[in-house]
Amino acid sequence: MAAESLSSVQRALDVLRVLGSGPQGVQGVASALGREKTQVSRTLKVLAEAGFVERDPSSLEYRIGWQVFALAGAAGGERLRQEAPGVLRQLVQSLREPAYLTVLSGASAVTVLTERPVRGLQAHEWIGRATPVNCTSSGRALLLGLGEDEVRGLLGDAAQAGSDGRLPGTEHAPRTLPALLERLSAERAAGYVLAAEEYEPGLVAVAAPVRDHRGTVTAALNVSAPVFRLPPEAVPGVIDEVTGAARHLTAALGGPA
Repeated sequence: MAAESLSSVQRALDVLRVLGSGPQGVQGVASALGREKTQVSRTLKVLAEAGFVERDPSSLEYRIGWQVFALAGAAGGERLRQEAPGVLRQLVQSLREPAYLTVLSGASAVTVLTERPVRGLQAHEWIGRATPVNCTSSGRALLLGLGEDEVRGLLGDAAQAGSDGRLPGTEHAPRTLPALLERLSAERAAGYVLAAEEYEPGLVAVAAPVRDHRGTVTAALNVSAPVFRLPPEAVPGVIDEVTGAARHLTAALGGPA
């Protein structure tokens, strides 16, 4: 009985692996596994009842179900909490500047984790603080995974909130939706965000998005410092470190290379 149960579990795992490459009908899954169609059909039925696979009523093909994504999302969140502190510490050791992990909350970026070097002059304490997404490096990094319509939907009301109808920030920041969308397009292609004195004078920050197993931007890593400690000639090295750290954390979450 134990051997039969283990065989059934193995068969279910094999079926999920096949469907991981795309939707398939019963015959396609059976052929890929070299198993009998009736066996595979029973396995798919059990998986469908538990929510691990779904059957398209039109094509009759099976695909990965919501339960798999729910488990992966929960595991990804736990993995992010486990891996992020070490990644931030490595950034601080390399750059000797504060490093932060930020998530999107409504139309704001909220810092949830920070690591600091031991030095006198520091940027503001950001933990738990909500900041605008248009004029901060972490905020725009969090927007890189959204389409234009999603960004418009997220910030449409914010654009009307100011007395002048403009988004917050200094004269260096994109303060209208068209300007923001144009900036995001360039930053999406580059894979990182540089915000030089956009949120407040004298502060420079570099951020990169962190993606989960679905390729969704789930967080942002950023480093910020006063401009005299992060002059233009030092920025390329910081970009390399931050994007490398974001790639490492993305890989730990099962995200795309």
